[in-house]
Amino acid sequence: QVQLVESGGGLVQAGDSLRLSCAASPRTFSSSTMGWFRQAPGKEREFVAVIIWPGTSTYYADSVKGRFTISRDNAKNTVYLQMNSLKPEDTAVYYCAAASPRKYSGRYYDPNQYDYWGQGTQVTVSS
Repeated sequence: QVQLVESGGGLVQAGDSLRLSCAASPRTFSSSTMGWFRQAPGKEREFVAVIIWPGTSTYYADSVKGRFTISRDNAKNTVYLQMNSLKPEDTAVYYCAAASPRKYSGRYYDPNQYDYWGQGTQVTVSS
């Protein structure tokens, strides 16, 4: 059974930091490209960051570049999203996603590239 479990969300003030974690089942994690997406109320789910298997390449949305860092610990089957200098517009539910090699074709920003999704974790940034 594939599982992605996010943690680390919460309520913070503008300028604060948070680190999100996503623990995956070993079979899913071992060869998957791992991404973070977010969805704010009334908006579509949007790409935030991705780390390509095995972890040598990362890409970010322009809105978070320079503030967020994605990383993965392959020994722990976990991907992280370090979020610094948070802004109120970062408020959203954050989702972890895994793209298996059979499905992933390079369009890391496209939610349809991802096979598996976590349940989401709320991040709220107050001004």
